[in-house]
Amino acid sequence: MDAFFSTFCAVFLAEIGDKTQLLTLFLAARFPDKKLALLAGILLSTLVNHLISAYLGVVVGDLFSNQILSYIVGVSFVLVGLWLLLPDKESAGDSKWLAFGAFGATLALFTLAEIGDKTQIATMLLAAQYESFVVVAIASTLGLFAANAPIVFFGSELVARLPLKYIRYAACFVFCVLGVIVML
Repeated sequence: MDAFFSTFCAVFLAEIGDKTQLLTLFLAARFPDKKLALLAGILLSTLVNHLISAYLGVVVGDLFSNQILSYIVGVSFVLVGLWLLLPDKESAGDSKWLAFGAFGATLALFTLAEIGDKTQIATMLLAAQYESFVVVAIASTLGLFAANAPIVFFGSELVARLPLKYIRYAACFVFCVLGVIVML
């Protein structure tokens, strides 16, 4: 249960203000009447991406001793935490993908945006730490989905009201504390 809860919370916090959340806002504005298609594209893209990421995290985790892995994961958590302080820039999206409709555009753009993203790296690190790629993949998928689903429905209202700067600071703090705890 600790692996699920920790992963869900870490990925949820890392996603706040992330480029994929900005992409969700763009897609929701582009396809305002296709909310279910957007949600399905986000869910499928994230599930596949995070299953692969979590599996790779477990495989890489098996290559190192527990002590070395603790330091690698701990330092990485601190680095991801610091990375969270750098806000992502909104991109207009690639218009050629929009021809595939709401589901296809969301699936393609979300998959591309997640490659090398903070949440993907966090998923790999958490899977290496907890040595459970299924639990971590499901929890990270749900965390990312939980952060993006409200954007599909209430995007412009939420972005205007949430203090994203302070949420990034809190997420940075959480990742840095987790990194120190893992190292200890």
